[in-house]
Amino acid sequence: MTSAVSMPRFTIGMNRSVKDQIIEQVERLDDSRRRQVLDFTRRLAALATVTGRDLMRFAGSIAPPDLLAITRAIQEGCEKVESDAS
Repeated sequence: MTSAVSMPRFTIGMNRSVKDQIIEQVERLDDSRRRQVLDFTRRLAALATVTGRDLMRFAGSIAPPDLLAITRAIQEGCEKVESDAS
């Protein structure tokens, strides 16, 4: 089956091509959408700098009773069905 939307093709590893395509798409946006793209890329870049090793310092920092309370709250909250949700 063929898709109705045609997506531009690029070759992975050809960073210049990907960069050019991103610039082309961003240039089509209004300033408000460009700000959203900028905010997104900043968040994405920040995530790329955090490694698993960096996070290991938090291992064991939550007390077991608190973990149990968190687990119960998640289970209770995830099992509810809100029939009046719109």
